[in-house]
Amino acid sequence: MIQQKTLYLPQFRRGFHLITNIIERELGDLPETGLVNLLIQHTSAALTLNENADPDVRADLENFMNKLIPENHPAYKHILEGSDDMPAHIKSSIFGASLTIPVTNNRLNLGTWQGIYLCEFRNRGGSRKIVATIFS
Repeated sequence: MIQQKTLYLPQFRRGFHLITNIIERELGDLPETGLVNLLIQHTSAALTLNENADPDVRADLENFMNKLIPENHPAYKHILEGSDDMPAHIKSSIFGASLTIPVTNNRLNLGTWQGIYLCEFRNRGGSRKIVATIFS
């Protein structure tokens, strides 16, 4: 059986945000076993799995990505939507738009220290939509 839901995230500031609790709450009851695929429907934000305990990891990721992919680089041609837009597209491509997570015993089967991150790469990205497809 396949189910699909659209999840709506509130607006987050630029950065890496732990959203595991939001995703779990919005998904509701899960099957005994299966898979959940999460697809963020945006080209300037991403999803990833990473450290869920120490918030310094999220700050370090933000700082490193901003140094690796700076704003106002002279090679950018896509500049009409603001200095944060083209870097956001590059970062989104690096991190990716989807995650697939196994479901075991009616729960997302994440590792002990794993959490789902919203990677918000725009200064004012607005609310974000995620399509969740649940396979059982």
